[in-house]
Amino acid sequence: MSETVPDRAQSAIRHGGDLGRARQLFPDAPEPWIDLSTGISPHSYPHSPIPASVFARLPEPCALDALKEVAARAFAAPSPAHVVAAPGTQMLMPLLAQLALERGARRGAVLSPAYAEHARTARMAGLPVTEVLAVEDLQACDYAVVINPNNPDGHVTERSKLLSLAGIMREKGGLLVVDEAFIETGCGESLGSDVASEGLVVLRSFGKFYGMAGIRLGFAVAHPNLAAELEARLGPWAVSGPALHIATQALADDEWKNVMRGRLRQDAERLNDALRRAGLAVVGGTPLFTLVRNERAPNLFRHLAQHGILTRIFDERPGDIRFGLPGTEDEWLRLGTALYSFEAGEEIRA
Repeated sequence: MSETVPDRAQSAIRHGGDLGRARQLFPDAPEPWIDLSTGISPHSYPHSPIPASVFARLPEPCALDALKEVAARAFAAPSPAHVVAAPGTQMLMPLLAQLALERGARRGAVLSPAYAEHARTARMAGLPVTEVLAVEDLQACDYAVVINPNNPDGHVTERSKLLSLAGIMREKGGLLVVDEAFIETGCGESLGSDVASEGLVVLRSFGKFYGMAGIRLGFAVAHPNLAAELEARLGPWAVSGPALHIATQALADDEWKNVMRGRLRQDAERLNDALRRAGLAVVGGTPLFTLVRNERAPNLFRHLAQHGILTRIFDERPGDIRFGLPGTEDEWLRLGTALYSFEAGEEIRA
């Protein structure tokens, strides 16, 4: 393995979950890989068996209506008409930027550091976007994005500040998008109940907390006028039958959600303890991921990858490295062993 691997890996693995690319970069790593590069729960929702008919037929409109009704209750939305179901929030991001442009938006801004896809998809839609470091700096734009709690550092923006910003956007005909992808873990207060007036859209992820990112499901909670426009652009059958079956059960299962929040908090504490014992500084996170800052982050990324453990590093912040949660005792043991050898100065060399 050449000494250029950290830089090459950093630029080549731009998103979490790319185990295929990791295997190419680190062909000698032991299998199976442990993927800690995402903020996806390792504990998937135990849904009931999916009927064969769900795979054989197009999704029924009544099934989508049932999901929206359950989702409205789960997200505290004013009504099902305020809820849009989509094949992942990733699909909603460029649509929201397009709608903002058509409504006269000319300047976009994202509160950073942030999940890079918000800025990328807005620019792809034709909206110029800058990155700012304070909520107050978003007031000068007419399309604003805040991730709350934030990815990758877990920072929670106060509800009052977000509602004030939403009011400013509404007055100028702009739009505030609040991405609550990780709020299901219990961090921060959702704005799902505050979309009765225009100017605010809340995005909710399904796959992260429920550990089922592969079914591709996400939601927008918005004023019914905007929600209808989004649904029209998504077209019919935007959500698959299996996703409808699983999510309608999961979103209504309050008992499972409460138990899982406690389990994820315990897992996060265990992860943070392991990282600190390895001499690493924990600088943020949520119950689904932890952010570490260390000048040797690229070396740590490589060291772990050569142990078959994939983490997340960032082109623009080379000292940051993010860890998701291990899912089994074997994964916890492998991570602990790899961290100990790094802290002891036994890094795998080329």
